[in-house]
Amino acid sequence: MSAKPPRILIIGAGSRGRVYGRCTIQSSNGVVATVCEPDDYKREEYVRTFIWSDCKRPPPEGSSFVDWRDFIEWEVRRRQREATGEKGVPEGVDAAFICVRDEMHHDVVVALAPLKLHIMCEKPLATTLDDCVSIYRAIAPLQPTKVFSVGHVLRYSPHNITLRKLLLEDRAIGEILSVVHTEPVGFWHFAHSYVRGNWRKESTTAPSLLTKSCHDIDIILWLLCSPARPDSDEPPHIPSEVASTGSLQFFKKSRKPKAAGTATNCLSCAAEPDCMYSSRRIYESARHQGLETGNTRWPMSVVLPDIESFGGSIERARPELLRRLAEDYDASTPQSEIDARNWFGRCVFESDNDVCDEQVVTIKWDEDPLPSASAQNVYADGVGNRGAKQATFHMIAQTKRQCHRFTYVYGTTGEIYADSRTITVEDFKTGTQKTYHPKLESLGHGGGDHGITQQFILAVDRVKNHGWAAPRAQREFIGCSLEEIIRSHAMVFAAEEARTGRKFVDWKSWWEEKVGAI
Repeated sequence: MSAKPPRILIIGAGSRGRVYGRCTIQSSNGVVATVCEPDDYKREEYVRTFIWSDCKRPPPEGSSFVDWRDFIEWEVRRRQREATGEKGVPEGVDAAFICVRDEMHHDVVVALAPLKLHIMCEKPLATTLDDCVSIYRAIAPLQPTKVFSVGHVLRYSPHNITLRKLLLEDRAIGEILSVVHTEPVGFWHFAHSYVRGNWRKESTTAPSLLTKSCHDIDIILWLLCSPARPDSDEPPHIPSEVASTGSLQFFKKSRKPKAAGTATNCLSCAAEPDCMYSSRRIYESARHQGLETGNTRWPMSVVLPDIESFGGSIERARPELLRRLAEDYDASTPQSEIDARNWFGRCVFESDNDVCDEQVVTIKWDEDPLPSASAQNVYADGVGNRGAKQATFHMIAQTKRQCHRFTYVYGTTGEIYADSRTITVEDFKTGTQKTYHPKLESLGHGGGDHGITQQFILAVDRVKNHGWAAPRAQREFIGCSLEEIIRSHAMVFAAEEARTGRKFVDWKSWWEEKVGAI
């Protein structure tokens, strides 16, 4: 244990902010010191849970702020007080987890940059390519002294770490020729988050390929583009082109059951008892993770943020839950009011959602051998892991599986099937099959939530307490460069351009035009 554990700021006390607070306490030596959250109940509950449990004494100065801007102003003054030698100045924070809504990420990161904190920003980095590049320019000058991470938690799950080692270090199936990767979102999960919830409209957030599946595009590039080891001098194998198709196929008015008539809210709909998307079925009953299961975490903490205030009593919470599910809008409701909040009782076929509920992305790589033959001497041929290859990604809403991704990888000497829990390797040369069962440390993204939190705080600790240079900590613990973060996000925007323009996008020329020499 370090003498001075990293002190952590959490900006946003929603579901992701709570996850990172819990993971900080359970999986690292970090101390959650401060939270910024505009909702009074969420903020106060967060302080009680993660920062200060002593109800007999008030929390220390600087423990919580309504607005992240208030924290910045306070921190500037705190440093001024400290510089003048004032006694009793509260200790500052070393690092920040940014867990606000996606469209706010850019402003928060750029505003925090002058404070020179280590930063972990929840995915996606930003909702536009320009904002991603702007973040790069704000953060890049800090890289000599600070680490930076983005919430691509799938990189940090034991399952995916094992998969990557088998593919790139052990070369268990030779060299990769093709990857087919599927994200099954889950029928009611998609309805919750992308039809009724925060991420339902491109105009207020971003395409679902970014808000839901930037994880998956990042994993594909991590396997097929990035060097096998973060400390390698080998350049990335840059893709050659990307294409995409997809649309909103199901959650729209044309699919509305005739029995539902003109109803726009589940609680006033004649078809509700038989509807698999009924808000009562999803949020009240024991069918999924609703109130009657006793669940107080996601999704109930999103629908009923103060659910824990009911002391675990289902009957006390039920009237308030039904009141909130009954909330609706009509033609007289201002659009700004509709856009500003979630409508969890709204009919999924009458919502204002427009993001894709199914999408396919195809990424292609051309053969690109390294100029030095010695650099490729571990491979059986002249191109090795930089041969022609492609990846196909499929995001689909209508599935029983809920985010339990599965992947087929086809190589020159074998194939792999991975399903988020097991990895099965078929060896063509020997005719043998071997199955791996990586340790499942937690259900949060297969252990990725704990993994990324642990690695980020370890990196911060090494810089703060053990004299490490930030670039070394970035390589050995974060395992991902700022350039990789920008590249994987840019690939999403290129795929969206391909989808909406019904065309193939030449990656190298697109990158040069849209991003350039950042």
